[in-house]
Amino acid sequence: MWPSVMKTLLFSVLYLSCTSALYFHIGETEKKCFIEEIPDETMVVGKYKTQLFDKTINDYLPSSPGVGMHVEVRDPDDKVLLSKAYSSEGRFTFTSHTPGEHVICLYSNSTKWGLFAGGKLRVHLDIQVGEHAIDYSQIAAKDKLTELQLRVRQLLDQVEQIQKEQNYQRYREERFRLTSESTNQRVLWWSIAQTIILLVTGFWQMRHLKSFFEAKKLV
Repeated sequence: MWPSVMKTLLFSVLYLSCTSALYFHIGETEKKCFIEEIPDETMVVGKYKTQLFDKTINDYLPSSPGVGMHVEVRDPDDKVLLSKAYSSEGRFTFTSHTPGEHVICLYSNSTKWGLFAGGKLRVHLDIQVGEHAIDYSQIAAKDKLTELQLRVRQLLDQVEQIQKEQNYQRYREERFRLTSESTNQRVLWWSIAQTIILLVTGFWQMRHLKSFFEAKKLV
């Protein structure tokens, strides 16, 4: 039992230690969306910065403050958790209230940068989930925690996040089980309906053939 528990905890720690850091290119009217599977009551912090393409040096340079991004976040029930315009470099935060797939969309809130080199815009995005979204240096300074107290606080947050992740995995398993049971029940009723249709068709064919033979006086 203990090896399986340790494997589960190790998997959860490795999963929670991951953060989504990437960059992508968008056009002037293009929207980019990303899906993050997030447990309930979990804080998410996203950091981004934009860069415009400069033809003179054939490279990307930091954007002007007027070139900003609009961030929109929807929960699994398609409810808007966040919809706000930011500058060319910023940070957005939200807390999930429903476990499942959250959709994070970004698009430009300005059309001025379309004059630059065909409107090439590079966006660097870093999404941190759970305890990785917490700034422990600020907490230590605010609450005047020692290094040991801060470490204990981090471990408690990690354990809490592991518990949330395990609850989310159980929720996914239960949802998958319900879907499987519903599918199996539909397949069963469809098989019964097919059998009934075949029996009725066979009975009707026998009656029809009997009437045909009697009409021809063959029986």
